[in-house]
Amino acid sequence: MNTKTILYIFVVPIVLWALESLNIDRFFKKGRVAQIRLFYLILCFGLSYLITNFFYDFFLSTQIVSLSGL
Repeated sequence: MNTKTILYIFVVPIVLWALESLNIDRFFKKGRVAQIRLFYLILCFGLSYLITNFFYDFFLSTQIVSLSGL
């Protein structure tokens, strides 16, 4: 497994756990359960993508800095 896959495995549950604290139901019309769930999943995967890429890029940039001797 590569590093990004491992990061995704750890980040997705954390984002799901954090999103559970939000009450996003009040922003949607009543009775739109399927659309709320779809939005919730899209939001979860979008945030997971951004967080994973941030940590991965940060890790790579710190490796480059440490290898260059700065």
